[in-house]
Amino acid sequence: MKRSQFLSLPALIATAVLLGACSANPPTPVAATPTPAPLPPSPPVKVKVGLALGGGAAKGFAHIGVIKMLEANGIVPDEVSGTSAGSVVGSLYASGMDAFALQERAFSLDQSSVRDVSLLSGGLVKGQKLQDYVNQLVANRPIEKLNKPFAAVATEIETGNRTVFVRGNTGQAVRASSSVPGVFEPVAIGSKHYVDGGVVSPVPVDAARQLGADFVIAVDISAKANGKNPAGLVSIVTQSIAIMGQKLGEQELTRADIVIRPKVGQIGPTDFDQKNQAILEGERAALAAMPEIKKKLEEKRQQMIARQLNSVRATQLVHPAS
Repeated sequence: MKRSQFLSLPALIATAVLLGACSANPPTPVAATPTPAPLPPSPPVKVKVGLALGGGAAKGFAHIGVIKMLEANGIVPDEVSGTSAGSVVGSLYASGMDAFALQERAFSLDQSSVRDVSLLSGGLVKGQKLQDYVNQLVANRPIEKLNKPFAAVATEIETGNRTVFVRGNTGQAVRASSSVPGVFEPVAIGSKHYVDGGVVSPVPVDAARQLGADFVIAVDISAKANGKNPAGLVSIVTQSIAIMGQKLGEQELTRADIVIRPKVGQIGPTDFDQKNQAILEGERAALAAMPEIKKKLEEKRQQMIARQLNSVRATQLVHPAS
């Protein structure tokens, strides 16, 4: 046997021993850093749109025109708040009526169906007919059973405090919100009495926020002092209320994302025969504001997406996946 072949035998034995040792004691792998489990996809961001409808008697038909243009552009408010005339339109809209149903009701509205004068209270409008009219149209549902969250704003006469009705008798809340002092009798609810919400909140932006709105579109139809002496008792009273609530109203309007102001200054508080003109002015004003509404809505949506992403990142840092 050759020397090279002789020497290869021990080498083969050593190799076999080494392989056996390796199989008996396999190397321990180094622990890998765990990969964080992917988070479930975030739900789509929904901007809750609130519609705040201000007071203004017969000017309130302009609200219908605003709603028509919003719906025509794919913007359907999620919550509605209303003061005075705005509470009437707002309650019917919250009950499930669309803009065209509201317009149909407006055209068929007869003043006698909502006005009942009581000679025993100095010729003031009682308001019971208005209450019954609203309740009939909302199928006698309380506020909390309407299709959309709704708030009617009134003024508690004992304290002067703003009261926001979000539960209970819908027609009664609207009646309280619409009871112009000196024209309507105050509305008794429990031990308290209520008058027109325009005294403390001419355009109820804050009430829309309370309902949960992320983005508030306010519609201001309030009478403005124009240097002229208003003609008639109702005009004098409504303009006086507008003047009293002007400063508070200006402050509250700054908390809206969009303010729409239909040009209805020429329509008097009792000019129900101009309802068609008021609706047209509401349409025009909303259409003119539409580019800004869409722009700001998208900005709000992007802000909400950014906040949601930041919240997810913060959750990952605080609770890392194990």
